[in-house]
Amino acid sequence: MHEDAIMYEDERVRLFGCDFDVVDLQQAIARVEAWIASGELHQGCGVNVDQLVKMKDEPMFKEIVGKCDLVTADGTPVVWASKLFRKPLPERVAGIDLFEALLPVAAQRGYKVYLLGAKEESLQAAKAKYLAENPGLQIVGARNGYFKVEDEQEIAEDIRDSGAQMLFIAISSPKKEQFVDRNRELLSGVGFILGVGGSFDIAAGLYKRAPSWMAKAGVEWLYRFMQEPRRMGRRYFVDDSKFLGMMAKEAWYTLRGRAP
Repeated sequence: MHEDAIMYEDERVRLFGCDFDVVDLQQAIARVEAWIASGELHQGCGVNVDQLVKMKDEPMFKEIVGKCDLVTADGTPVVWASKLFRKPLPERVAGIDLFEALLPVAAQRGYKVYLLGAKEESLQAAKAKYLAENPGLQIVGARNGYFKVEDEQEIAEDIRDSGAQMLFIAISSPKKEQFVDRNRELLSGVGFILGVGGSFDIAAGLYKRAPSWMAKAGVEWLYRFMQEPRRMGRRYFVDDSKFLGMMAKEAWYTLRGRAP
């Protein structure tokens, strides 16, 4: 398994100014296990259309994503674009899917897990569900996502002292990536860190994931918009409209045989 992870270590394609790892879900899991065995910090990030737009508008966020050891396509439109521009990614590997696939692996292997993010009620409900569904799972710490920058050192020290080998962060971008970047030294012993979006809220029953057919059709965003129209309206219909311009730019560079 670890040999498989090493085999794909350097295989990446560049899309929209972002380097994506050419991995499917099982290859991503294999890579994570190899990193945990190394005992050194490695960070994963699922990048969707919204985050690509953020990377375009916020150079610092783009720089942080560029430091990640695993960057997967967290959205069907990104996978479609990769095939359109002849840089095919094997499949969508969303942060929540990788997270949910890693929990039973952690339970089986004895990896220690720390959860960070969401409101306290959602966090505790999610923790209870994960423990019930994964016998033997060791959740060595859990902290809600409502804190100030001045609280970060204390939180990072708690993660370090817990002995966590896997840290899952359910905080919006770019706050979660900035937290890791600012506290990289304290978190250096965590084998794998991953942003997991709204996973804890979904596990707590606060929201529902879109049916698989909607995800495959690339309209998962519509399902989420229907649940949170006020919060998600601007993101999907204003901010993410910039992706059309990014598609045109990518097409231009592809025709010229160059990468943006």
